[in-house]
Amino acid sequence: MYELSGIIILGILAQWLAWRIRVPAILPLILFGLLVGPLSTLWTEDHHKLLQPIFSPGTGSGLFPGEYLFYFVSLSIGIILFEGGLTLKRREIAGVGPVILKLITFGSIVTFIGGGLAAHFIMGLSWQISFLFGALVIVTGPTVIAPILQNIPLNRNVSTVLKWEGILIDPIGALVAVLVFEFIQSYEGGVTFTSHALISFFQIIFMGTALGAAAAGTLYLLIKNELVPNYLLNVFTLAFVLGTFVFSEVLVKESALLTVVVMGMVLGNLDVPRLRDILDFKESLSVLLISILFILLAANINIADLKMILSDWRSLGLFVTVVYVLRPAGVFLSTYNSEMNFREKLFISWVGPRGIVAAGIASLFGITLTRKGIAGAEFITPLVFMIVLGTVLLNATTARGVAKFLKVIQDASRGILFVGANGASRAIARYLQDHGRHVVLVDNNQRNVEKAAKDGLEAFIANIYSDDLKEKMDLLDMGYLIAMTSSSDINEYAVKKYQSIFGENGAFRLITAEEMKRDRSELPQQSIFSYDDDFLNINEVVRDYPEVHEHTLSSTEDLVYFLNRARKDHTIVPIFIKEPSGELQILPSEPEKFAVLGEGYQLVYLGRELGLSEQENE
Repeated sequence: MYELSGIIILGILAQWLAWRIRVPAILPLILFGLLVGPLSTLWTEDHHKLLQPIFSPGTGSGLFPGEYLFYFVSLSIGIILFEGGLTLKRREIAGVGPVILKLITFGSIVTFIGGGLAAHFIMGLSWQISFLFGALVIVTGPTVIAPILQNIPLNRNVSTVLKWEGILIDPIGALVAVLVFEFIQSYEGGVTFTSHALISFFQIIFMGTALGAAAAGTLYLLIKNELVPNYLLNVFTLAFVLGTFVFSEVLVKESALLTVVVMGMVLGNLDVPRLRDILDFKESLSVLLISILFILLAANINIADLKMILSDWRSLGLFVTVVYVLRPAGVFLSTYNSEMNFREKLFISWVGPRGIVAAGIASLFGITLTRKGIAGAEFITPLVFMIVLGTVLLNATTARGVAKFLKVIQDASRGILFVGANGASRAIARYLQDHGRHVVLVDNNQRNVEKAAKDGLEAFIANIYSDDLKEKMDLLDMGYLIAMTSSSDINEYAVKKYQSIFGENGAFRLITAEEMKRDRSELPQQSIFSYDDDFLNINEVVRDYPEVHEHTLSSTEDLVYFLNRARKDHTIVPIFIKEPSGELQILPSEPEKFAVLGEGYQLVYLGRELGLSEQENE
């Protein structure tokens, strides 16, 4: 009882500490695990660990008998990867899709072969153990990448590549490690590529892809047809994922990780009702599981293994080779002839932390092969944990500084966040997105969010009264905030609370019906989106004329004339001034004082399109 409760308490404490000092949670989690595990043997009276993950019949202590620890690890990793797959959206990879594909293929090959050669020639390990090590260090863990992306406003190309690579490469690394592991077991220490192993490889790929897609489609239909009640949605999804994981493992051994990643990816790109609820639940569950797993796996290491690694200078040489030679080589090979610049490639080369999949599988394989008497197997777990802890410590402490030095942090936040996904918000957002701006809509109305998604817009359910928005990686580049809900209280609250976070370049809200009755001199001069139209007026116009148009301006007088006409014509709502460079400006409160307008300026407006004759008569 004390050990179980202690793991959860320590895990959440580590998560809180990571949040306070702004480092990936894996760092304090591993340190806590080492403290209650191998390091505790240095001061306990009987030299036993304070936390013994695997039950020992001799001492009568331990949590998990036999292989149950690794069953728990496998199922937990499956849930974590499913949650990660849910966050992968097709629209994110425009322009960097080929780079991601090459990273998880060519990059994996470089790490696998290079890691195997390094482990053999530097550490003197046998070929089979060396290539098992190479397979295990392929993965870059999403559990470590995510906090880095949340805390550093990287440009979209870099953040997208790191995010997708971290999630997709986990099952690939696990698959390669499993194949090498099977070679070792089946050939008495020789790495021989048998026809049986080749067949198993294609079976895993086929089963993972087919079953993952089929399971996602089945769950989608169940939710869409309301065959799952709302109060059971989260736990039903959890049970469905676990059932799919186990079923895949029964059909084809070691296919389960790929299955749940594919399942999450497919489901995340379908129009799933209440997907936000599922994501919120899975995020909370993943935090808990990650906290438990890293403490358990770190505690499972023996003090003798730590001493063996720390006292051998060759382990440092292996670390340097993996981090400073193989990672850059894989990245630069994968990004050759891509649109990414040298600084972006260099930063991705620097950030390659390993995570839970590497640690979990290394523990499982290391202990299994050691029990079988395979020479050198005792090095697997401590060497991989050295890579995990070392890369996490390196990236957690240096990523922000390196990003600033290489100038891959966004110079200016140009994204636009709409609070409210009603018809007017969607119409304006479509226009902005079509003109190259990153636009995100948030709303607490599921129907509005679904309509926005059908329009090809990025939208999700959110409660602005909570702190959820601050943690969204998709909002890192937001520099403008436009609050356009039907509630004036919500609009004012959104501007007040989030203008310093998402509105550094401007935060605007709709005018209220009460404010429209006042003299314009009494109104705020900066935060009003439109001084002539409230929520009702704008949405009535959009209902009848749901398009955005552009009107060429010749002078400031032309702008004033058009605005005066719009006040009388209730089928037109002016919204932006478009500069010749393409930049957009919110209409000022006193347009007659606007800077001199010349050739190339346009007024962007919602509503009925003015005919050519009408424009010429103005």
